[in-house]
Amino acid sequence: MTTTAAVGPGSARVAVQRFGAFLSSMVMPNIGAFIAWGLITALFIRDGWINLLLPQPDNGWVAMLGGWGTFEGHGIVTPSITYLLPLLIGYSGGRLLHETRGGVAGAIATMGVITGTSVPMFLGAMIMGPLAGGTMKLLDARWEHRIRPGFEMLVGNFSVGIWGGVLAVFGFFVVGPLVAVVSNALSAAVGVLVASGLLPLTSILIEPGKVLFLNNAINHGILTPLGTEQAALTGKSVLFLLEANPGPGLGLLLAHMVFARGTAKASAPGAAVIHFFGGIHEIYFPYVLMRPVLILAMIAGGMTGVFLNVAFGVGLRAPAAPGSVFAVYLQTAPDSYAGVTLAMAGSAAVSMVVASLLLGFDRRTDPAGADLAAATARMEELKGRRSAVAGLLGRPKGPIGTIVFACDAGMGSSAMGATMLRRKIEAAGIADVAVLNAAIGQLDGTADLVVTQSRLTERARRRAPGAVHVRVDDFIASPAYDGIVGLLREEAAARVLLPGPDGPAPPAPVGEPDRVATLTLLAPSRVRIHPGSASRDAALREATDLLVAAGAVTPAYYAAMQARERAVSTYMGHGLAIPHGTSERQDTVLGTAISFVRYDGGVDWDGHPVTFVVGIAGRGTEHLPLLARIAVIFSDAAEVDRLATAGTPAELFALLDAACAE
Repeated sequence: MTTTAAVGPGSARVAVQRFGAFLSSMVMPNIGAFIAWGLITALFIRDGWINLLLPQPDNGWVAMLGGWGTFEGHGIVTPSITYLLPLLIGYSGGRLLHETRGGVAGAIATMGVITGTSVPMFLGAMIMGPLAGGTMKLLDARWEHRIRPGFEMLVGNFSVGIWGGVLAVFGFFVVGPLVAVVSNALSAAVGVLVASGLLPLTSILIEPGKVLFLNNAINHGILTPLGTEQAALTGKSVLFLLEANPGPGLGLLLAHMVFARGTAKASAPGAAVIHFFGGIHEIYFPYVLMRPVLILAMIAGGMTGVFLNVAFGVGLRAPAAPGSVFAVYLQTAPDSYAGVTLAMAGSAAVSMVVASLLLGFDRRTDPAGADLAAATARMEELKGRRSAVAGLLGRPKGPIGTIVFACDAGMGSSAMGATMLRRKIEAAGIADVAVLNAAIGQLDGTADLVVTQSRLTERARRRAPGAVHVRVDDFIASPAYDGIVGLLREEAAARVLLPGPDGPAPPAPVGEPDRVATLTLLAPSRVRIHPGSASRDAALREATDLLVAAGAVTPAYYAAMQARERAVSTYMGHGLAIPHGTSERQDTVLGTAISFVRYDGGVDWDGHPVTFVVGIAGRGTEHLPLLARIAVIFSDAAEVDRLATAGTPAELFALLDAACAE
């Protein structure tokens, strides 16, 4: 038996990807704060836009905000980069490992490294935040079941405060000075690369790293912190442009528009618009993976862009996220527009020329789009999750006419997801697109686009190999829904798809429930409220007991529910789970009924917090309209708040009944 794959290059790449994703998860939620700091800096510092266009006095309001003139050392700019941004990163890092308690401990610990040195502590925050969150989680686990009733709040608050304070002192005296040394060394290394003209060589690592989805480790782990520190000292940084420059990707796609064939040529125009203007760089990755030699064009374009940026001494005020031409220009320093424009144009031109030459040597026909589809699948494998945009490059030209939301049994989640997606499409004013729901076993090749839960996508691909497949994990408000709507709106992107062959239609979409259906399927006796928490299996047991009492299932339905969770989680998102049995155990279902239980203390549903558990037993499709209406209810935060604050089961049932009857 061969086991080398587990320790081969792939596993190392995955480990780096995960590390990069973790770093990104600390920085990306706070990119808005970085952008705000960049805009404030661009407007209010002495060399900012306002003072350049309309010279301001040293004691004016612009100087006060920018922290110059008589207000040197004050204002918004310096405190934001010194305190706000590192504290946000530290809080996010701690919260990743231990929710709010970890975030609070991370922020306290980060304050120690901030005050322990004179340089901006981005790297220090990325150390102290996770360190505080992880250790706080370990400490909480040690005394979780040893606290006397009534002392939980006291112990909880003091433990965070004491441990956060200890780590703040540790950060002040130990971590801060060490990180300052490392940060200064890295900054000096960047200075050497710039002074010696070697900075363009970083493209040899960055461009392949992007295609392999290692860009988060490179960009958010190294370039953004170093670039922000450099921008704080000089007002701009070229490091923000090393990875974000959209020029090389644009050149690659332009070359495919002219010299490629088949699907690659047909889809390149829409991909170029999404890449250059939308800033979604991953949409060009399948074109490189389809012909790996094209990475040479990306490297050549990237090196050209970096060379021109360095030659003209340009830089951005803050990160350009996403890497759209609009975001780049928005963060460009006032003296850098010409250089940044030339760098984008030059890098696009060089990558286009090199890619065109390489395509000319390798003009394979691609009438069925097999190469691009395979490359897209390979890209998603490298990414480790769905790509909502590039995943729609896998079929040749044609309109999307039928979207099928498929689940394992077609019992509940597919109806909910189809309802939410249908409402979004209708709200966008898009007609002539049917959104249906079905079991995976009912997929027959007629769907143009199939939406499934992530763990079911491969099964769906085998049933509908000619369809575009989109994965979701949050059925109530998945970002993928907006991506699908955006593609339907954009004709260029939508035209990369082909309708499937004629065949029998999937089941018709579900309708709206009426009051009689609600009262029949969900009786007051099957609505409960628990003030505490429960395990997932305990919640499954309670749902089963309620359905057994209703005469809808046998006691063996509990095992069928457990089997469903082992195969595919029934977590829907927004604190909702809809457990039900497997299609193989329909013999345990005697009728149709629904239970509704609220757990105020929450249920850990495979790592997701769940408050509402809707148990389902269904024969036929009688229950689907009610589930569709429940999906709509849970997409409305105000409705969910009303359900969460109902004082009694009777009040909770009345709210459900009224909402379903609207």
